[in-house]
Amino acid sequence: MLCSSDNNEIFLGIDGGGSKCKAIVMSGDNQILGTGIAGPANPLHGYEQAINSIVESAKLSLKDAGIDESEIGNIVAGVGLAGVNLPVLFEKISKWKHPFKTMYLATDLLIACLGAHDGKDGAVMITGTGSCGFSFVDGHPYIVGAHGFPHGDKGSGAWFGLQAAKQSLLSLDGLIPPSVINDKVLALLDVKDDVELVEVIAGKPAAFYARMANLVFDSAEEGDELALDIVREGAGYISHVAKQLLKQNPPNIALIGGLTPRIKPWLDKDIQEQLIEPIHPPEIGSVIFARQQVALL
Repeated sequence: MLCSSDNNEIFLGIDGGGSKCKAIVMSGDNQILGTGIAGPANPLHGYEQAINSIVESAKLSLKDAGIDESEIGNIVAGVGLAGVNLPVLFEKISKWKHPFKTMYLATDLLIACLGAHDGKDGAVMITGTGSCGFSFVDGHPYIVGAHGFPHGDKGSGAWFGLQAAKQSLLSLDGLIPPSVINDKVLALLDVKDDVELVEVIAGKPAAFYARMANLVFDSAEEGDELALDIVREGAGYISHVAKQLLKQNPPNIALIGGLTPRIKPWLDKDIQEQLIEPIHPPEIGSVIFARQQVALL
């Protein structure tokens, strides 16, 4: 059985988002023992998928650490998930008969912030499959956005992908001038016209649309006017989110998420100058959160 003393207890950290679920196993002295990645884990887009991804990523991380998966019931888990900022989903996941010794549940926003600032106060903008802003200052959480796709998440990978699909359809119908986005979208999705495009994209989740985000930035960097307009609009929104967060007076602010390297150069210059590099990824933030909760007992 795993050692459970204060200094040696094994912790599991989970970062579950709209595209994937990352798990990390850490020792009591902060050594990374193993990692694992599974499918989407946003319960807003599917409760069963979310809990299955959490368990699968956890088992993969244990295997990577050389720990038998039967030990999962002896591990303390910090679990940060997209979607659980909605109280109904937080309650549903909280009632889940999880396989862990103990589970401490938090939003993906909080664990991202804790990770980025090593457990200290700060703020983050998240630009991955979804988007949002979050600060934690003097014990007070503050959220900007986090309303979900497609009605929210502006400036996210899913939002950029959706714009690419929408503008391609308008262009293919001859309602707006042609854009290089058209050919890139059709090629990526392996379709030849607007009818086939609609057949492929209809009813797809955020993670599907996020696959098209990079082609918008590629097109903008090639000088395509339509792509430039989309990128400027999305980046302008993220800059606005940052300015709203800075009103909370966080000691530091960071930009995280898979879209970070693409969108960062397009943010307002004054925002770019204030950004710091995140210290740890969100999955380590989940471990930090779990340790903080254990310390309160």
